[in-house]
Amino acid sequence: MGLLRLGFLVDFISLPVICGFTNAATIIIGSSQISKFFGISGRSESFIDALKKFIQHFMEIQLWDTVLGVCSIVTLVLLKNLPGKRHGNWLKKCMWLICLARNAVVVITGMVLAYCLSLHGQEPFKITGNITAGLPSFQPPPFTTIHKNETYTFVDMMNILGSSVISVPLIALLESIAVAKAFAKGKKLDSNQEMIAVGLCNVFGSFARSMPTTGSFSRTAVNNASDVKTPMGGLVTGALVLLACGLLTSTFKFIPKATLASVIIVAMYYMLEIRVLQVLWKTKKLDLIPLVVTWLVCLSAGLDIGMIVGIATNLGLLLYGTARPGLLIEERTVNDIPVLFVSPLQSLKFPAAEYLREQIMTWCDISKNTNIIVLDGRNIIGIDATVAKNLSLLNLDLESKKQRLIFWNWCENARKTLVAFDSSTDSHFRTFGDLVELEEILTSAEIIRKESSNL
Repeated sequence: MGLLRLGFLVDFISLPVICGFTNAATIIIGSSQISKFFGISGRSESFIDALKKFIQHFMEIQLWDTVLGVCSIVTLVLLKNLPGKRHGNWLKKCMWLICLARNAVVVITGMVLAYCLSLHGQEPFKITGNITAGLPSFQPPPFTTIHKNETYTFVDMMNILGSSVISVPLIALLESIAVAKAFAKGKKLDSNQEMIAVGLCNVFGSFARSMPTTGSFSRTAVNNASDVKTPMGGLVTGALVLLACGLLTSTFKFIPKATLASVIIVAMYYMLEIRVLQVLWKTKKLDLIPLVVTWLVCLSAGLDIGMIVGIATNLGLLLYGTARPGLLIEERTVNDIPVLFVSPLQSLKFPAAEYLREQIMTWCDISKNTNIIVLDGRNIIGIDATVAKNLSLLNLDLESKKQRLIFWNWCENARKTLVAFDSSTDSHFRTFGDLVELEEILTSAEIIRKESSNL
């Protein structure tokens, strides 16, 4: 998709959709850590599932896991607010480094605590547990798999997946780039480059039998909370993962789950964008609709479905605005001639063609004394064939009622399109001019109208 330059698809992900997606993701990821935070067994698949399991297993809350989790959260918040600076005396630099490495400090402290207690035969915390040591072998990806004693070829897998072969990667890419947009913070984002990067990761990862790769929201949030600034952070993280898998699995098994949950919960808390609701309320209340829809659907049905529904909602509002453009319609009297002025406030596209025609005819029926209709096209930069057809029909409708239509202040591009569709409308166009010139045009138009009505 990146090579085909399909990154423009991401342009349909608006700010409200991104904010709704981000807020929902933070809540979903944060809620998925509730069971680990309180020492409850099991894992959740969604936000609703997390709440349901927490309520069902409320009586299984472990005291020491909860105490460790609360202490970890308090420590993370305190370390984040240390008054340290990168440039200053040694004390401020130390505080800045501690603030920067606060997640690692809390995790290592929890790991050391659990290890020391285990030496005395005490295991008050639920720990990560044994991790399989070693690195995967680098070999060509398999094109067959065995599931429940049945062998599936590549063609069989494609048939089972069906349309998901296209829809799942597309949704995954949209989610990945939405995560990138959420953390871009004003920096330039090349969607095509992001798609190519994700694609290459999956291609090379397949030789190590890795899971499908997309942008990880939780890991990105933790990186952001750790003040990671460049892609070099990914290289450091990857090196640490390889080192851990190869040499440190026996050590990392002592990391308490409550500590890891605390790190993720705090990172998610600082990712919540509640202020955006106030901003959208002040700027454009209509934008709250796709935000809230995306937020609620993501929480109830999942991030992938929520993203698609949010984009569809936003496109629906966009299409509605195109189909029902703003029209400034007013009656004036110029040189004792009743005139109906119609000014579209935006360019006209085919969904608005019939609406414009109906509105003008409705006003003409109401204002029976109006004999001249001036359609101001200063905001119209071009029209399509459907708009041209309806304008031609509008002209015929008005002529049948002994009324005259004038196209005023239309650009040459729009005029050529309409004249090419209906050459009889060419005489109805008037060039740009002020109100004085318009008065002369209206006077001559009234004379022409009276002459034609007397025929």
